[in-house]
Amino acid sequence: MHHPVAGFVLPIFSAQRVDRSRECQARPKFAGSAKDEWIRGSLTLNDILAPIRFLPCRLGRDPVSTSQVPIMKIAPFTQFVILLFILCLPACDKMEQLKDQYVGGHSTGEGEHADGEHGTGEGEHAEGGEEGEIEHKIVVTSPVLEDVVSTQEYVCQVHAWRHIEVCALEGGYLESIDVKEGQLVQKGDRMFKILPILYEAKLAADKAHAELMRIKRDNTKRLFEKNIVAKPEVDLANAELATAEAEVMLAQAEMDFADIKAPFNGIVDRQLFQPGSLIDDGDVLTTLSDNSLLWVYFNVPERNYLAYQADAEKDQLKVNLRLANGEMYPREGKIGAIEADFNNETGNISFRADFESPDRVLRHGQTGTIILSRVVDDAVVIPQRATYEILAKKYAFVVDEDNVVHQRDITIASEKDDIYLIKDGLDINDKIIFEGIRQVRDGEKIEYEYEAPEDVMKHLKYHAE
Repeated sequence: MHHPVAGFVLPIFSAQRVDRSRECQARPKFAGSAKDEWIRGSLTLNDILAPIRFLPCRLGRDPVSTSQVPIMKIAPFTQFVILLFILCLPACDKMEQLKDQYVGGHSTGEGEHADGEHGTGEGEHAEGGEEGEIEHKIVVTSPVLEDVVSTQEYVCQVHAWRHIEVCALEGGYLESIDVKEGQLVQKGDRMFKILPILYEAKLAADKAHAELMRIKRDNTKRLFEKNIVAKPEVDLANAELATAEAEVMLAQAEMDFADIKAPFNGIVDRQLFQPGSLIDDGDVLTTLSDNSLLWVYFNVPERNYLAYQADAEKDQLKVNLRLANGEMYPREGKIGAIEADFNNETGNISFRADFESPDRVLRHGQTGTIILSRVVDDAVVIPQRATYEILAKKYAFVVDEDNVVHQRDITIASEKDDIYLIKDGLDINDKIIFEGIRQVRDGEKIEYEYEAPEDVMKHLKYHAE
């Protein structure tokens, strides 16, 4: 019997006994390999499975024996797996051929690429390298003396010159709030009102007690005039009356404290309590800022302190404020105060600049940048391009009379645009390299072109290399 699998008819072997000699004699004889026969189409499915069917003949048994033995049984699924494996063999050979072709072609392409394009690229690179070695001319100039406006910038914080906490002087229920947050109030305006019933009652009681002490004092005085009481009795009555009147004044003050008024013109901040709240004496109700005058605080390093102090005393120090949005504040300020002590941890001292603010645009707590400007007379000035930096130190190449280059350490006082103000290390008689700094070395003898410092300063466009 047969069973169809994948379009083929596979034999199903039974358990019947057959003549082994006949089976062995009927084995197929392949002229070539089974794979080649299958590819040519001359090999059938039965031919493929025949060697497996006659497996007992391959185990060394006598093929001509007439004894009957059971042949090997193969399940249908096993037959399908064997068939699938055999079908894959031609595809494997085809893949090997394609691989050989690809490897050969790729190797040839690489060789062509190596002989062609890459070689050309190396030539071009070599030519580019020769062009990159072309050196620019070395230009030398000298420092120049100029009157320069030196500027320094410092981060600052803006404060209103009067900024206070508005507190309750007496406890009680908050009856009303008469101002709004952000409102500009005038001196004497009522801001908060505490329920005054208790204070009114106390004031009335103290006034009544003071009136009683006055009557008692007058009565004692009449008795003294009649020589009924002694003089000390009159003095005692006067003291009691003075005490009662003082209690009236205290009660009146407590009554007045129920109305919380603005002590000066200013802007009301956030309200921390709402009407009906129970507050104690000393509770902060809001803050009040008078920003008609601004105190701007900033820290100055110790190395700049003496120069700024001298210029501030001579009114030669200009103070300007740049706001957080980059705009300049329209009014110029002045140094209002300098703190007494340096901060030993930072080496800075705090300055205060005063700015008028009639429009009250700036508010307490803002930040900005203070710009200090001062005129430096006869400053030694060089282009920034004539310097270079090594480990946070500035250097310049100085050319001596024998045209030998020497590296020199310089100290920068300040900088502005494309120039440096030199504090130490150079004078106007020195010759410094302006262009070609990277082409020379310390101790090297060079040839150069000299350019007048006035011409150099007129055509400065770039910063230091």
